[in-house]
Amino acid sequence: MRSAMPKVMHKVGGLPMVGHVVNAAKACGADRIAVVVGNGAGIVRDFVAAAAPDVTFHEQKEQLGTAHAVLAASAEFRTPADDILILYGDTPLVGDRTLRKMRRALASGAHVAVLGFHAQNPAGYGRLIEEKGRLVAIREEADASREERAIDYCNAGVMAFAGDIGPQLLKSIGKNAAKGEYYLTDLVALANRAGRTVVAVEADADEVLGVNSRAELAMAEAVWQQRARRQAMAAGVTMIAPETVFLSHDTVLGRDVLIEPHVWLGPGVAVGEGATIRAYSHIEGATVAGGAAIGPFARLRPGTRIAAGARIGNFVEVKNAAIGKGTKINHLTYIGDANVGPGSNIGAGTITCNYDGFGKHHTEIGAGVFIGSNSALVAPVTIGDGAYVGAGSTITKDVEPDALAIARGRQETRPGGASRLRARIGAQRLPD
Repeated sequence: MRSAMPKVMHKVGGLPMVGHVVNAAKACGADRIAVVVGNGAGIVRDFVAAAAPDVTFHEQKEQLGTAHAVLAASAEFRTPADDILILYGDTPLVGDRTLRKMRRALASGAHVAVLGFHAQNPAGYGRLIEEKGRLVAIREEADASREERAIDYCNAGVMAFAGDIGPQLLKSIGKNAAKGEYYLTDLVALANRAGRTVVAVEADADEVLGVNSRAELAMAEAVWQQRARRQAMAAGVTMIAPETVFLSHDTVLGRDVLIEPHVWLGPGVAVGEGATIRAYSHIEGATVAGGAAIGPFARLRPGTRIAAGARIGNFVEVKNAAIGKGTKINHLTYIGDANVGPGSNIGAGTITCNYDGFGKHHTEIGAGVFIGSNSALVAPVTIGDGAYVGAGSTITKDVEPDALAIARGRQETRPGGASRLRARIGAQRLPD
């Protein structure tokens, strides 16, 4: 990955890849999850522990193959389990439905289930060799015959074992003499020699995409986004150009939400029924209530709460602020660290001056307030209900409810002054 960050911490859909894997394990019914960590263990531990406090961690101090990694968590095998699933932190798209399918294969009598996929170009993958519905071997390409290389059913790496025999099989895996490592794939041959039933379970090729480069990370993101868009539209969301809309792992979209082209929804976004997100809007860590309209070219930053029927227009940025029901902020405005009551109107060019170079300060704007264009509200400040602020004002003191506040220099008009000014400037110019 050419990164200082552990590979499994790179994000797909706004969530580190290892987070997707842990979520899939929980969703398929796992009641215990063990994470084997190596490089960058501290970062991975901190993230996973925060997301799933019940997870246990085991360190693989040497990198001696896939089976060696699994055996690093061998302490977990002391507690009996119905099934044992082996998942990979860099394979984030495997879903809980597929994992449940593998568990059903074990429940139906198999002792080992191996996840496979049909590859358009199988070169480089281990081939799954089946006979009469049973998996008899995983053949690495270097060891495969010409006939076996023609097989396009390939090993995805993910495995499931019956809990009563899996640990014994794992411990019997020997070191590969050529490479000095312990390979999980050897378990298939060991299970067959022991008279155990081994089967392959098929998944889509996209679902088992492993990420080992930035290019593959982008491929995984594209697959995940396409999946998320389809699910959203199936649930009643309209996307005019879905390929230009980007969602996150925790995005919540209500029925009849309309999303125009080129919208980015980062983590922590919820949009209520019937809301509209117009083109080129960027939203993260924000909630938008039903019937509200956002954009075009709007930015909602973390902590933003938009109430029902509110309007946030073009080139408006809102950060850590609550915008009341039916309030209109239609263009060219920044509202940060503020509450704006219902039914208010914030004119173009208005800003809340919330930062003094040392700390953030709060602005409170009441219900039914009118803020004229190009006004600066210097926090901390409160504008009472029904107050009116004249355009171009710089407000530094609280404004009482129903008061009119005008804070700008008095206009002075001098008839003929423009001609006199030009003459004076011209006389002062030096010759060319």
